[in-house]
Amino acid sequence: MAESTLHAAAIWTEIGFAAAAFTALLFVTAPYGRHQRTGWGPTIPSRLGWVLMESPSVVLFMAVYALGERAWQVAPIVLGSMWLFHYLHRTLVFPFRLRERGKRIPLVIAAMAFVFNVLNVYVVARWISHFGEYETSWLWDPRFLLGAAVFGVGSAINHRADTMLIGLRKPGETGYRIPSGWLFDRITSPNYFGEIIEWFGYALATWSPAGLAFALFTAANIGPRAFANRRWYRATFPDYPADRKALIPFLW
Repeated sequence: MAESTLHAAAIWTEIGFAAAAFTALLFVTAPYGRHQRTGWGPTIPSRLGWVLMESPSVVLFMAVYALGERAWQVAPIVLGSMWLFHYLHRTLVFPFRLRERGKRIPLVIAAMAFVFNVLNVYVVARWISHFGEYETSWLWDPRFLLGAAVFGVGSAINHRADTMLIGLRKPGETGYRIPSGWLFDRITSPNYFGEIIEWFGYALATWSPAGLAFALFTAANIGPRAFANRRWYRATFPDYPADRKALIPFLW
């Protein structure tokens, strides 16, 4: 089998995972964070789980990327750097900012995320450094410029929302409060809203089926969680704002 055929099959597999994840998460809420519950087998510390499950997106990504025949061309380097900008933070910074003393995550959830990230790394890294064709002129193509801008806006929203959520807890605290201010006055999960925007921006910047597959999976995976979060807040806090949307301001 030619590798191009294998890579295309991997892209379609990821899109299939997106459909399966979206369907499953309409009925079952993943048991971590505020939705943590028993019955999902052995658990590991949340911080360790974050690092382990996200690690392929840094270590394996760099290895797969480096094998591409276009790996050292300027435009692929820029696209790879955008990816690493997100995942170096997500793997090596974000978990250690969390104030989640004693929180745990089911090992099966971390393992599933690890396996997906291995697939996703192959799909994206192999595309941008090998199968995709990006001349240096791509960096001033309108599709790249708009996609990079959308990626930056989404990343900024994601980071600010994470910072505000982390700041709700004082050191040593583990409880939950109703977040407020900025986009939190409009939606329950601006962190998820920002991340979805970020990866659709990346799909545009790469103008690729690989980027689109991951953007679709991101929306399918964390979109339903935003609605689960809103249900949880409404059930936990009687004064939770009734008009606050789950994911998209004013709409949804």
